[in-house]
Amino acid sequence: MTRVVLDTNVLMAALRSRNGASFKLLSMVGSGAFETVVSVPLVIEYEYAAVKTAKQIGLDLPVVGSILDYVCKVSMHQDIFFLWRPMLKDPGDDMVLEVAVASSSVGIVTFNTKDFDKADSFGLSVWTPKEFLLNEGLL
Repeated sequence: MTRVVLDTNVLMAALRSRNGASFKLLSMVGSGAFETVVSVPLVIEYEYAAVKTAKQIGLDLPVVGSILDYVCKVSMHQDIFFLWRPMLKDPGDDMVLEVAVASSSVGIVTFNTKDFDKADSFGLSVWTPKEFLLNEGLL
């Protein structure tokens, strides 16, 4: 099964709109079509961004919390024992890269594909949500 790490911007796009590849991808998490991976620092980033996004667009915080709880429940949990920082321009992106490498994921799903320019040196692919779904034959 394909194992990937979802960048925070993909989850936030799915919360903002039920249209598009991000929402489809989020709705397929836990379905067995692919496996997602999280770490404690990544979940904290998800939570911070989700609360901020929910307040901006008027989503109920308990609903957002339930979505994040579900993502955590069905995702593989990865401990991080070593750091390569800084590798990328954004420390948040370094955190996503670390989870992907430590979990032996095949790639990262993000809207900021250019920000992960060094992921290929770890053998990782980087896709947008639409590219990932197409690659997996899910769209």
